[in-house]
Amino acid sequence: MYNSGSFWNQIPQVTKNLIIVNVLMFLATLVNENFMVGTFAMFYPTSPFFHGWQPLTHMFMHGGIWHIFFNMYALLMFGSVLERALGTKRFLLFYFICGFGAVALHVGVQYLQVQHWLSHGLTQNYYDLIRTPMLGASGAIYGILIGFALLNPDAVLVLLFPPIPLKAKWWVIIFAVIELGTGITGTRIGIAHFAHLGGMLFGFLLMWMWKKQGKIWW
Repeated sequence: MYNSGSFWNQIPQVTKNLIIVNVLMFLATLVNENFMVGTFAMFYPTSPFFHGWQPLTHMFMHGGIWHIFFNMYALLMFGSVLERALGTKRFLLFYFICGFGAVALHVGVQYLQVQHWLSHGLTQNYYDLIRTPMLGASGAIYGILIGFALLNPDAVLVLLFPPIPLKAKWWVIIFAVIELGTGITGTRIGIAHFAHLGGMLFGFLLMWMWKKQGKIWW
C-alpha cells in the first residue's frame, strides 16, 4: 500500500524541524511583516532596531516566497544527506555555527564600511545601513552546500537554475567566486554576499577540524 506520508517521515529529524520552524516564521511574517522583520531580522549592532537574539532568529526569517523556497529546497536536498552523515547533534551544531559565522563576517564587513563612511563624512550611508535588515537561512545553507561538497565532491548535481550537470566540488567553487566578486564590486544590491561567504568559511573550517579529529572522513 502506498504511504502518502513516507517521504516526509524519511526526512531526518533536525532537517525536518528546521523546515517547519522556517515555514512557521514565514507565515507569521506574512501576517505582520513590520513586527516580524523589525524584531527578528538581523540589524547592525548599533541600530536602534538591534536585539541580542537577532543573530539567531534572523536564520528563520525570509523576505519572499522564492527566498524561502530555494533555501528550504537546498536544506531538504543537501541537509538531509549531511545530517545522515554527521549525525543529528553534530549536524545541528554545524547548522548554527555556519549561521553565526555568516553573521560574524557580514557584520565585520559592515563595520569596515561604517568606519570608512564616518571618516569621510558619509553619515547618510551609515544611517541607511543601520535601518537595513539582514534575514534568511542562506548563510547556514551555504555552509551545508560546502559540507555536502566536501563529503561528496564528485557527486554530479543538476540545479534548478541553471540546469547544468556539474560535480559538487565545482559548484561550490563557482558559488564562492560569484559571492566574493559580487560582494566586492557591490553588484546585486540587496543580497548579503559576505554572509554567504561567512557560512561557507565556517562550514569549511568546522568540517576540516572534524576531519583532523577523526570524527568524519572524506
